[in-house]
Amino acid sequence: MTTGHPTHDHHTTDPTAAHRDAGMTTVSPGHGGKHAGHHVEMFRRRFWWSLLLTVPLVVTSHMVMDWFGYELEFYGMDWVGPVLGTFVFVWGGWPFLAGGVQEARDRQPGMMLLIAMAITVAYGASMATSLHWFDLDFWWELGALISIMLLGHWQEMKALGQAQDALAALAALLPDEAERVAADGSVETIPAADLRVGDVVLVRSGGRVPADGEIVDGDAELDESMITGESRPVAKTVGGRVVAGTVSTDSAIRVRVSAVGDDTALAGIGRLVAEAQESQSRSQVLADRAAALLFYVAVSAAIVTAVVWTLLGDGNEAVVRVVTVLVISCPHALGLAIPLTTSLSSAMAARNGILIKDRLALEASRTIDAVLFDKTGTLTKGEHVVIGVAATAGHTDDEILRIAGAVEADSEHPLARAIVTSAHQWGDVAQATNFRSITGRGVEATVEGAAYAVGGPVLLRERQLTEPADLAEQTAGWKERGAAVLYLGQGSRDRRLPRARG
Repeated sequence: MTTGHPTHDHHTTDPTAAHRDAGMTTVSPGHGGKHAGHHVEMFRRRFWWSLLLTVPLVVTSHMVMDWFGYELEFYGMDWVGPVLGTFVFVWGGWPFLAGGVQEARDRQPGMMLLIAMAITVAYGASMATSLHWFDLDFWWELGALISIMLLGHWQEMKALGQAQDALAALAALLPDEAERVAADGSVETIPAADLRVGDVVLVRSGGRVPADGEIVDGDAELDESMITGESRPVAKTVGGRVVAGTVSTDSAIRVRVSAVGDDTALAGIGRLVAEAQESQSRSQVLADRAAALLFYVAVSAAIVTAVVWTLLGDGNEAVVRVVTVLVISCPHALGLAIPLTTSLSSAMAARNGILIKDRLALEASRTIDAVLFDKTGTLTKGEHVVIGVAATAGHTDDEILRIAGAVEADSEHPLARAIVTSAHQWGDVAQATNFRSITGRGVEATVEGAAYAVGGPVLLRERQLTEPADLAEQTAGWKERGAAVLYLGQGSRDRRLPRARG
């Protein structure tokens, strides 16, 4: 059997992961301070309730009735606007009101202050109209404005939540406990957080390395795909460097810890994700600057409007015009478009397995004409799959795969899992007994009364088995493509196994 790396132009992903809700993920104050302490669930809940209450505000608006030519009249209709509008303003608009107050205190006017000013003026004018002070009904505009802004910021929070999900996924790669080897050779189980540089830990077959370090005893193949993206396990021996979060696939090793906590490679990757979360794209920076400028423009325009209409002797019209200027100055597009594009681009990158170090880099990628991949000739899926079977004379491919799947059934090695998965897809798999792992060479087991072994070239040399000449050419082609050739052998005869790719 051979294992290699198939070329293809996209990654396969878990479809549920692309749509995972960030839940109660909170946003750090570093994100511009705009959403400090907020979480995606809060914006989601406020959006749906505001949208639900905005519907009756729109339906009962006299302006909307005039537009569509219908009439609606029922007992208490005049209270729909004040009651529902007040709830939408206070509860739905609270994040923007609080953000606006904070920007005013910091003397850094921006989008939150603009939104807060617009919804406050719309609410005040609408309430004054309900009290019959003058005729300027903005209840439905108030509800629609708050709902749109909540939608935009909900989407932005989802994008930030995806970055924090990536941090959680990285943290999940580390085991909670580690087996520390004492000076007398005894092994004690301790929390991984208690490890110190210089400690020696035991990593069993199938276990994860708890910290960066160096192998001091044992040989093993480590699955580093979660760190490097390479699907083929990497052979490590005494003196080899290992990275926290990787998996020893076939045997136990002892590792002397050289880095813990924030000094590990996995922590470094986590910092990159966190920095990407905190970064802003050029469009976002430009939007924030435009919002600050728009604040001064809106306030200046409102003042000029008030002065002009007052000098013309129409005080009521002055109020109407000032309110109108302040409401329409609210940056609907800036508040919705930037968060939506951020969310969509982040989601697309996550679905394709791309780690974004900086949003500026993502934005600059639109100018890319060519991409260079630092790979060994292929792009991989990060997992092995069987792509072909070659058998010697007198044996069928199905037979070889059925027996190989049985021998590998109890193995935790990534290549073994690929063989077993493919064997089940092709048909029934035989039952094996007396399974035994041969460190660094392969596995062996008894299938239907006969002893079989599966392994690489080392297994062939050890058992003095020769490769059939009729398959040597095909094997050479597999090796040239970067595939790992595995063999199924029985006694002094060998049979070519499926080759898997990843």
